Amino acid sequence: MTNNKLEWKDLVPDTSKFETVFNQLCPHLDSPLTKLQIRLMNGLQQLCHSLSSSRLMLLNAREEEEYFQLIADTIKTIIPTTSQPIGSRYTITGVSVNLQPASTVEDNFAARDICAWQAWVEYEQLFGTLYCYQDVINLQPGLVHYVNGGVLLLGAHTLVSQPMLWRRLKQMMIQQRFDWLPANENRSIPVYIPSMPLNLRLIVIGNNEVLAALNAREPDLFRIALYGEFELDKYINNATDMAEWCSWVNTLAYRQGLPALHSDAWPELIKQSVRYSGDQLQFPLCPHWLTLRLKEATLYCDQQAIQSINAAALSDSYRTRLWRESYLCERLQQEIAEGQIMVDTERNIIGQVNALSVLSFSGHPLLFGQPSRISCVVHFGDGEIHDIESKAELSGNIHTKGMMIMQAFLMSALQLDRELPFSASLVFEQSYGEIDGDSASLAELVALISALADKPVDQQIAITGSVDQFGQVQSIGSINEKIECFFKLCHKRGLTGTQGVIIPITNVRHLCLHEDVINAVRQNTFSLWPINTIYDALKILTTMPLSSLITCICERIVKIHRHERQGLPWCLRWLAKLAKKTH
Repeated sequence: MTNNKLEWKDLVPDTSKFETVFNQLCPHLDSPLTKLQIRLMNGLQQLCHSLSSSRLMLLNAREEEEYFQLIADTIKTIIPTTSQPIGSRYTITGVSVNLQPASTVEDNFAARDICAWQAWVEYEQLFGTLYCYQDVINLQPGLVHYVNGGVLLLGAHTLVSQPMLWRRLKQMMIQQRFDWLPANENRSIPVYIPSMPLNLRLIVIGNNEVLAALNAREPDLFRIALYGEFELDKYINNATDMAEWCSWVNTLAYRQGLPALHSDAWPELIKQSVRYSGDQLQFPLCPHWLTLRLKEATLYCDQQAIQSINAAALSDSYRTRLWRESYLCERLQQEIAEGQIMVDTERNIIGQVNALSVLSFSGHPLLFGQPSRISCVVHFGDGEIHDIESKAELSGNIHTKGMMIMQAFLMSALQLDRELPFSASLVFEQSYGEIDGDSASLAELVALISALADKPVDQQIAITGSVDQFGQVQSIGSINEKIECFFKLCHKRGLTGTQGVIIPITNVRHLCLHEDVINAVRQNTFSLWPINTIYDALKILTTMPLSSLITCICERIVKIHRHERQGLPWCLRWLAKLAKKTH
């Protein structure tokens, strides 16, 4: 068991060991995917190979400009250039249209590039247009003609939202011919136009959900297509890994025409990156997120002579964005501080625990934590533990699973040979929406044991974590937001030095807390306790070991059974005594 408090140095990633890397020049990468996306590079090389059996690749990535441009630039380094023109030339004489192979790149339907992309494309943009007015025919090439012989990148939302576009594109790729077809299926083209050879490879970019929707339309899609993923984080284990990540950031800055980072800016960017990734050892590779951070910071640099992005610019841009987006969070904290939402942070109360949950609102960019008061009451009954949230149909399946696991541990710990003579009711007080997740199962278990043992819980300490059937405490998500919400409440009411939060020990590597929390821990006015088991949590919250609490529960059960026997007729009490002596 460990009751050791965390030191302030544990609350943020340690960047001191990488100072040498920060002080050296980390040049931008000429081919960044070669080092940072090895699996993806393998898939791209296979797709672009002349003997590849597949002309389609599904790429799990965000449909953002930075992804499209980065992949397109990489493909241009893989596909060899050719001096021979690719494509065709249409000649129009009156209402007659003839087709010849392209002789120069200036021909009307000759390929212009070996790779092109479009996040969203309409029918005529992709396939070109046919105009016929008063016997005058005009043909305009589309995106497929510009990259004939090369690779086309499209957003998956385009194909899911326009099924006809997807079916025609797929058929043309299979037949390797481009046929002029009307945009409206109920009409026909006014003149005959010969089809032209089409040698096209396609990469469809989208997240899991939209790729799944596309696969639902085409059940055999994953069988005929290559699959690739843009890995969103990099494990940082040593100085070499850090240097590669810093070079990646400088590469993104260079590609956007932004200044490089100053040596003092790297620790600040790392803090923001860890907040984003949720892990001190996993740094984000997402080009969209990193580029946004660099662009925001540039606005806070000295506009007269921007030579580099420094720590102050990164910090100011982050704080301003957080302030701008925090109105709902501040309103919630104000309601708790004013007592509209009741959260006790002073007394010792039986059957009540301060749990920590995280809220998200549709259309709102921030996740923010909320202290949640969990209460438990017990009464004579048949041993059933009532989850009020579940009975009110306000809980999800994962929350219900956590409740069942919690109950299984308790029954195993009590080792009863008969039903528990108590029933209990557990509830999230002042919760009016649906809740899910098992991150409150540890708090619920503490509240239940406190109510059964009739022993109080310290309300100055909040707790978060899930628990298994053996009492082991497991990791949960959004640990930083949960800690910070309880700290803000305690800070507003006045820090006493005895307040704090209990967290799973496996969540320590996920910590990256704001400076005000770090300062409070440094000054011993706020504490964080990492724990392994429910035994550790109970020792901190009730100052009693689980064994003593179990003894209290068993004594209470014995009193109930003795009272029940005294209420029996004399003959049944005699039989009960005889049975006890015989046993």
